[in-house]
Amino acid sequence: MERIRIKHEFEPVYDKNSRILILGSLPSVKSREQSFYYGHPQNRFWRVISSLCKSPLPETTEDKKLLLLSNRIAVWDVIAECDISGSSDASIRNVTPTQLSLILDNADIRRIFLNGSKAFDIYERWQKPITGREAVKLPSTSPANAAWSFEKLLKAWSVILDDLK
Repeated sequence: MERIRIKHEFEPVYDKNSRILILGSLPSVKSREQSFYYGHPQNRFWRVISSLCKSPLPETTEDKKLLLLSNRIAVWDVIAECDISGSSDASIRNVTPTQLSLILDNADIRRIFLNGSKAFDIYERWQKPITGREAVKLPSTSPANAAWSFEKLLKAWSVILDDLK
């Protein structure tokens, strides 16, 4: 399995009103092609968020940013740079973490959520010692997490609503 060095190329989405921070591991190949988060057509992230926020499914990058910001949701990833094969989280090596202080120092983040086990593990190892903040692991919205139906994901992810009120 050949790995290549990937550098996260796009900015986090947040503003001073953001109340929760959702972190993934690293953008997939499809997301990197689109230069925005959760770009794989089978990733259920946007369906989950739009359903929970009772909003139409966003189509464009601008619509996605508006959906997040209007619902006080910040989005970024835990990895700034790493070696990876394709989009496989299992292949990730040589991690350089993102600087979460960029968001945490500039928004009133009440809780941090991790989209999937790999993101959670990296947060626990690299980010938590710096932030000192507990985080909640949520099931991955990735198509690779086929064991979780959309309905089951929606129920698990509904915990984000508590901090958005």
